[in-house]
Amino acid sequence: MSIDLIEIHKDRRASYLNLLLIGDEDEKVVKSYINEGSLFTIVYEKKEIGVVQCLIDEEESAVEVKNIGLKKAYRGKGIGSKVIKKLEALYECNHYSKMIVGTADSSLENIAFYKKAGFYQRGVRKNFFLQYVPPIYENGLQAIDMIMFEKKLKSRSD
Repeated sequence: MSIDLIEIHKDRRASYLNLLLIGDEDEKVVKSYINEGSLFTIVYEKKEIGVVQCLIDEEESAVEVKNIGLKKAYRGKGIGSKVIKKLEALYECNHYSKMIVGTADSSLENIAFYKKAGFYQRGVRKNFFLQYVPPIYENGLQAIDMIMFEKKLKSRSD
């Protein structure tokens, strides 16, 4: 299974809003960061099937996976894991020491996904999702807190 990540130029990012809304349901919030960092389209079998957006925190030498939006038909097939591995390789080459990601406390599948991918819980952003209108519900639970995960990246000199 071949997955490619192709960077999207800033002047074309607005056309990917619907894919970004898969990973973050609040349009106002997505629009607040859409032009930050790097946005990649996820290409599988010559089709754009999703997006992933990463932000850089130079102070922490970290890359934050801000948003992953994958079309429903392509979930549960190992594509998300391959995207994470591609990002790890990309940012390790650029000498970043860790990857961080946050997900809602109600996103049980996402929590399991990140743990399986080697991330560990590093903290909680209390009441983060209470700003979302309308509120987000998943698995019968309202999203309230953001659970933060971290994964150490290998230095290319290791």
